[in-house]
Amino acid sequence: MTYLLAFLSSFIFVGLKSWQQLNVVHRKYWWILPTSLAMALCEVYVVSTIAKTGWGLVALAIGFGAGLGAILATWLHSHMTK
Repeated sequence: MTYLLAFLSSFIFVGLKSWQQLNVVHRKYWWILPTSLAMALCEVYVVSTIAKTGWGLVALAIGFGAGLGAILATWLHSHMTK
């Protein structure tokens, strides 16, 4: 369960980072603050998970979640802001 939660939180966190970058580039000012707050919550969870479990296989789950989250967020943002 730890690996699944680490994957999901990293997926969401990095997805939000990608979304945030696109918000800034496209001047979506109203989305910047709420996205930042959501990013902070996810980041705290990811860091605390690493602190509790160490770097073992959880790093792999976090890495895959991060990559897939960035891909999905970029795709969603481009389709939602046409």
